[in-house]
Amino acid sequence: MSQTKAIEIGLLLYPGVQQAAVLGLTDLFSVANSIAAAYQQHTILRVTHWQSPTPEQDPTPTWDACTRNSCTLSALILPPTLSTPVVPDRSDRLTQWLRDRHAQGVVLGSICAGAFLLGATGLMAGRRMTTHWKYAELLQQRFPDITVDADRLIIDDGDIISAGGLMSWTDLGLRLVDRLLGPTIMIHTARMLLVDPPGREQRYYSVFSPRLDHGDAAILKVQHWLQATQAKDISLSALALQASLEERTFLRRFQKATGMTSTEYCQRLRVGRARELLQFSTAPVDSVAWEVGYNDTGAFRKVFTRIVGLTPGEYRRRFSAGAAV
Repeated sequence: MSQTKAIEIGLLLYPGVQQAAVLGLTDLFSVANSIAAAYQQHTILRVTHWQSPTPEQDPTPTWDACTRNSCTLSALILPPTLSTPVVPDRSDRLTQWLRDRHAQGVVLGSICAGAFLLGATGLMAGRRMTTHWKYAELLQQRFPDITVDADRLIIDDGDIISAGGLMSWTDLGLRLVDRLLGPTIMIHTARMLLVDPPGREQRYYSVFSPRLDHGDAAILKVQHWLQATQAKDISLSALALQASLEERTFLRRFQKATGMTSTEYCQRLRVGRARELLQFSTAPVDSVAWEVGYNDTGAFRKVFTRIVGLTPGEYRRRFSAGAAV
């Protein structure tokens, strides 16, 4: 009879950690174990909760909440927080401990604001990672050597996995089940929990939040005008006229202030309006394209798919508030 092999996954408990994610992941791995047993697999996932030290603790605390000395971690997850993201210094002993675990071959995973803990380790320098779209700009400012891609719900680089929004713990959990117990167990776990298997993207859900605190009054005037007119006229001459700037000067200042070109900015405004129409109206896609300023339906579909990650029809089928026609 084969001996059961246990693979250990740790969940890091730090001040302000979202308990729902910690308990949810614990349950998800428990469900996966039950399904694996039903398939007579001889590998199980053992979940441990690890407590980060407080300043009052000894510099070399016992990290495992179970106080076992025989732990051998395979993966360690940094859950999200509902509080302000925790941003420790790179010299902090928590970040050093995380670097040491990574050096020992432990896979590190972050969820939502847990990305700030992972970013502080320095391990993500020159690499891509994701976080909740609300925190993307802050993460990029805090760690300029990281490429933040908040359009992605999950980025799996093998040794490090980052996941986007608060509920993306389900995606990261299923990704680890897939890796450690196989795709069959992962699919059945997803079905049991009634969640989509990995493959979603965060941009399906994120809302375009333009940068308005840049301090350039001329560009801010244009942004307000575009919002009020739903970006119907996006010609360079019209935009420069609204800003009272020469066209080349306008383009340079607009990109510096908003972080994107005026063309991309207007596309995102138009697509945001199109998403509302696709969700809450039954107008044909061609009519939606015309309503948001596109005479060429093919161009609209191409831009929409690039920004959202779904075609207009797919988006309507998934998110429509009523029956689509």
